[in-house]
Amino acid sequence: MGLSMGHLLLLLLVVVLIFGTKKLGNIGSDLGKAVKGFKDGMNGEEEKNAQNAAPSQLADKAAIDVEAKEKTKS
Repeated sequence: MGLSMGHLLLLLLVVVLIFGTKKLGNIGSDLGKAVKGFKDGMNGEEEKNAQNAAPSQLADKAAIDVEAKEKTKS
C-alpha cells in the first residue's frame, strides 16, 4: 500500500488548496526556525557540559607540591 508519485502530487495539490501557498511558506519557515532553535539548544547543552567538566579535569592534572622525608630505622 505504497504511495505512487501521482498520489503524492494529488496530496500536495489538496494541501496547497486547503492552506494556500502563503500559509505553507509560513509553516515552512516556522518549522525551520524551530529546528534551528533545537539544534542551537543542543549545542548549548554540549558546550555547557564541556565548560562544567573543564575545571574538574584541570584539578585532576594539577601537581601537588609535597616534601618527602626519609624514614630512618633506629
